[in-house]
Amino acid sequence: MADKKDLLLLFDRPKEPVFMPKGDGKKVFSVPVEYLNDKYKPIGAQVTNRFGDQASEQIPVSKISIPSLGEILELARDENFSLFIPKHRRIAGRLIDIFLGVRNVQDLIAVAVYARDRVNPYLFNYCLSVAILHRSDTQDLDVPSIIRTFPDKYVDSKVFGEAREDANVVPEGARTPIEIPKDYTASDLEEEHRLAYFREDIGLNLHHWHWHLVYPFEAALSVVNKNRRGELFYYMHQQIIARYNFERLCNKMKRTERFIDWDSPIQEAYFPKLDSLVSSRAWPARVENQRLKNLRREVDSVIIDLDDLKRWRDRIFAAIHSGSVTDRNGRTVQLNETEGIDILGNMVEASILSPNRDFYGDLHNMGHVFLSYIHDPDHRHLESFGVIGDSATAMRDPIFYRWHAFIDDLFQEFKTSLPRYTVNQLNNPGVTIQGIQVDVQGGKPNVLPTFWQQSDVDLSRGMDFQPRGAVFVRFTHLQHRPFTYKIQVQSNSAREGTCRIFLAPKVDERGNPWLFRDQRLMFIELDKFKVNLKQGQNTITRNSSDSSVTIPFERTYRDLDTSRPQGGDELARFNFCGCGWPDNLLIPKGSPEGFSCQLFVMISNIADDKVDQDVTGECNDSYSYCGLKDKLYPDRRSMGYPFDRMPRNGVDTLQQFLTPNMRVQDVTVKFENKTFKPKEN
Repeated sequence: MADKKDLLLLFDRPKEPVFMPKGDGKKVFSVPVEYLNDKYKPIGAQVTNRFGDQASEQIPVSKISIPSLGEILELARDENFSLFIPKHRRIAGRLIDIFLGVRNVQDLIAVAVYARDRVNPYLFNYCLSVAILHRSDTQDLDVPSIIRTFPDKYVDSKVFGEAREDANVVPEGARTPIEIPKDYTASDLEEEHRLAYFREDIGLNLHHWHWHLVYPFEAALSVVNKNRRGELFYYMHQQIIARYNFERLCNKMKRTERFIDWDSPIQEAYFPKLDSLVSSRAWPARVENQRLKNLRREVDSVIIDLDDLKRWRDRIFAAIHSGSVTDRNGRTVQLNETEGIDILGNMVEASILSPNRDFYGDLHNMGHVFLSYIHDPDHRHLESFGVIGDSATAMRDPIFYRWHAFIDDLFQEFKTSLPRYTVNQLNNPGVTIQGIQVDVQGGKPNVLPTFWQQSDVDLSRGMDFQPRGAVFVRFTHLQHRPFTYKIQVQSNSAREGTCRIFLAPKVDERGNPWLFRDQRLMFIELDKFKVNLKQGQNTITRNSSDSSVTIPFERTYRDLDTSRPQGGDELARFNFCGCGWPDNLLIPKGSPEGFSCQLFVMISNIADDKVDQDVTGECNDSYSYCGLKDKLYPDRRSMGYPFDRMPRNGVDTLQQFLTPNMRVQDVTVKFENKTFKPKEN
């Protein structure tokens, strides 16, 4: 019997045939001749014997009845794959269901081996990853990060030429990391390039990719229909926009403008400087002042007019303003205070959970598609889609944030219609926060330093050339110093509570104090955790590394050989929690002179927060944006509470919003323009 860990070898070197040695141990799949693709069938015995003789171990592959792959094979192996394109999404759902439907791991290996050299590599990787994450008999496997399989989605294309040269010339032990310049997609003449460190951060893009693995659009209902999935789609992206705008203010730029006039030219250009190792085509650029046009991409089964997008937008706004939607059976479903945002999120994202996809359309996803084909809307130049068309690369492009600013504004239109939180819904009688301090070792209180950090990652598992061996690249990313919250709380009785910590800029882009109705949308969640208060004085301490938003740096890059739990439920949870905001971006960049912020801390009433479920030992270190594996979202409040609704009457400033169980502390984020080499700091 094959070991289920052998499934992970199918992610290695995606363009090499499945019968070639895999992994560092040079294991070889004993592929039945019937499973070889047509190119290798005539010489099947020769190739299997040749590589089998070189193997340290042969992995048996069962001969079973393989389900028909049908239209899954219509996506050629040298094309790109996008979750946003309806046809691609549909065939991905079909392949996921095939992988989920086989009886056991042995059969899964057989089907996956058969499919690997026939199916588009990007599609295969995505579907096998989703299946491994969701099958009960494979959940304890460690799905490799996509950067290890498809490094071309994240790394300057010049790297691969250098890597090939090093692999052939430099002995493995003598190879030094290939350094990726911090600025390689544009110069300072492009104002938007000030944010490249954020948009092109590898961990940030891996977060977006992994979130869509955990929350696929289309597959078996049991896989897609997770607790509060639509609301999580809203909140995760709302926080992305808040964080992006925060970074813009740190760089003396105004907040991003919503992309709402779809007939006007898009001023921003983006040149990704990425080549595809699979499709053999460079990722196309978008030059400045291009306009959206009707799509006539017959090869992708995308025949759609811009007016369709506008019609869906108008219908969704009409549903928001009427307070209800019409489902596919003609029934009226109310967008109420508790479930309304979840229904709306499923409808806007247009997963299979949408109450009526035929009527309300595919707004979010097709917006990505229109933008990704703006350079070749009718396929006359035979070009593929741009980076915004791929969940693994979309966040690199400035237009991603303008599109999602529009999507978030649509959700805020609904939130505006909800009742304001009353003082009773915000207060926690008997609990008073008396003081907050943030400490950095060796630093000043309430000053958070940030800096540049270099890190190395091995990309060899995604490279198909010989000879083998580690290929490290060195990249530069934002980092902050670890810090600790110290919160002084007075309680009139012993009780539990939920501590909620947020951060926002103190003033707007003009240097003026915020109106609270605007500032509330700038608050980024830093942490959320349960506290046990004793009667009298309490001191709560919490380390930044324990944030409910982030995952550790090591887990972001998913090293297959280190920093992981040993099997069982712990590894299953670790896998799920590969979804999380990268720890290096928990705190915005700040500025050299010190960027003034307001740290908000609240201890809310546990009676209105608590979800009755056992999460003992559950991986919950990134649940704020990603939820909990196979559990209810562990907070009964609306996501983003208390900032997700318009303020009550008479509240114009943050100070007027506060109740005794809340407190605000001025803090400064100071950017130290220094670069530290790996492990030096």
